[in-house]
Amino acid sequence: MKIPRKTLPFIGIIFLAFIVLLFSVWDIIYHEQWLERIIALYGILIILTLLFLVSKEKKKSVVKKNVDEFEKSLKGRLHHFKCPSCGGIFAIKKSKHNNKKPFTLTCPDCGTTGTIPSKPSQIIEEIPEKKSINKNFKCETCGEWIMVWAEGANLVSDIHVFSCPYCGTKQDMHRT
Repeated sequence: MKIPRKTLPFIGIIFLAFIVLLFSVWDIIYHEQWLERIIALYGILIILTLLFLVSKEKKKSVVKKNVDEFEKSLKGRLHHFKCPSCGGIFAIKKSKHNNKKPFTLTCPDCGTTGTIPSKPSQIIEEIPEKKSINKNFKCETCGEWIMVWAEGANLVSDIHVFSCPYCGTKQDMHRT
């Protein structure tokens, strides 16, 4: 069983709390007079817990649930997105009509399915120089097409766009 890295401090704090509890019970039963030491251990436990909670709060503000968007003034009027699962950056060419709707697609880097909101928050990131080959998709309802490619990585083999970012139709866009 693989334990996620972000839960290791939480597990460590629980383990330390259990040990301090055992020392407290031992002191109560056998009158070892460890009161100062136990109070110091509880103080350390409280400080570690507070540090852990503060670090979690800072991380929460950085991590977003939706795919993040950031735009650079690049040739080709591109929208750049960052996958919340793998952190990979990918690009989609803007529409001629600029009527962008929320849409669902698979990440070109890792294949995870995600939704991009109609007005994603902007972040500042460096865009890798290396680009993959692009994949073209066309909506049969509105006729718009989009180009998708990965920045700094190769595309996964099975990429899909499940809804049109321009008209909002919820059907697979056809790869051209």
